[in-house]
Amino acid sequence: MTSVSESSSENSRLFAKIVGPERNFDIINKKTEIGGRAAEFYMIDGFVKDDIMEKLLESFIALKPKELPDSPEGFMDMVPYIEVTPRETLEDAAKDMLMGMVCMFLDGYRTCFVIDCRTYPARGVSEPWKNRVLRGSRDGFVETIAANVALIRRRIRTPDFCVEMMDAGTMSHTDIAFAYIQGKADVKLLQSLKDRVKKIKVEALTMNIESLAEVLLPGAYINPFPKFKYSERPDSAAAAIFDGNIVILVDNSPAVIIVPTSIFDVAEEADDYYFPPVTGTYIKLSRYLISIASLIMTPLWIVFLNNPQMVPEWLSFILIDESASTSTVPVIWQLFILEFCIDGLRLAAVNTPTLLSTPLSVIAGIVVGEYAVSSGWFDAECLLYMAFVTIGTYTQASYEVGYAIKFFRMVMLVACWFFGWFLLTMAFNRTISGKSYIYPLIPFNGKMLARKIFRLRLGKEK
Repeated sequence: MTSVSESSSENSRLFAKIVGPERNFDIINKKTEIGGRAAEFYMIDGFVKDDIMEKLLESFIALKPKELPDSPEGFMDMVPYIEVTPRETLEDAAKDMLMGMVCMFLDGYRTCFVIDCRTYPARGVSEPWKNRVLRGSRDGFVETIAANVALIRRRIRTPDFCVEMMDAGTMSHTDIAFAYIQGKADVKLLQSLKDRVKKIKVEALTMNIESLAEVLLPGAYINPFPKFKYSERPDSAAAAIFDGNIVILVDNSPAVIIVPTSIFDVAEEADDYYFPPVTGTYIKLSRYLISIASLIMTPLWIVFLNNPQMVPEWLSFILIDESASTSTVPVIWQLFILEFCIDGLRLAAVNTPTLLSTPLSVIAGIVVGEYAVSSGWFDAECLLYMAFVTIGTYTQASYEVGYAIKFFRMVMLVACWFFGWFLLTMAFNRTISGKSYIYPLIPFNGKMLARKIFRLRLGKEK
């Protein structure tokens, strides 16, 4: 570590070796005089508020030699800006500059004055595309961590609300913030999360929250059920904090991580609480029942096809009439092919330009619907049940839960007796805090289970 000296020119020479302004066109080195002393500024173009820097330079240049104090602390008090931090080493100052702050060296002071007047390019606050609601707030997180914290703090006006900042990545130094309410959050879990962040040994969190999630939970990802809940809505994050959860924010990410998370937490949506209790309960139960139906529908149908004697008379229409069937492909393979075809259509829809999305949908509907049956590849029943399964998958706001259901459905198609293993997988799964993944079902908590399943009135949720 190189200590800051009293010579601004010497500091500038050594600082330039670290940040390399000659090989970075956007690093600005501004030389001037303050009170008759040489001064140098280092900043990154695009990260600095020009109007603020202009006013700061005007005030600095107007200073007289006799007005400069002897101590760095006295000079910091004279800086007409709120966020000024002293740095004693050039390496710490370089780290701050690369984060967008302004570094100032002034003759006579063994301190680098770091002025935080940065601004990041960011889009406007708008409703997130994935977590839309019929009624409620229309704001969503953006890629700037300070703006995201402000969106949450706007909803939580208590001095017990805390936001602790850390960073990870030896090269990226990505900002990570833990938001929680003191006295409600799990202190042991919070300390465990901070310890894990300190032990992270990666160059950069390239995929933001997903990279952080992977390094927080090392090991094989055999169990597909998510250990975290992701949200792009400030109201959902604030509600989770009020419930005693911890929200993790990562810079450059328009979503946050909510921990600890159970399967009931992941399945919740904001619409459940923006409608009256009766309507919210109906929406919740509908989502749960449709998700369960999308899991067991095709495997149960396979069981009935293999054991027609189990089918009651009033359900006999679900059986395929082999004499009328036009497909020669076994039903199990039809279902597997359709599972992959649906994923192919989903990927195509994501990567298709907006102007071509409608023609793609029409072509897919005609080809997969009409011609797939007439060509002899599929039975109409297979297409019908897979269409329902696909719709059921989209009722889940969480991609992770939707794909977890898909994976287990495919396993159950091969061997339906794995259904018991599916339940055990959820039962033995644990959240990041070590609690049961299906709490409050196991261990049983009647009041909390009622709150998770039913939409109760606000005053009766406690």
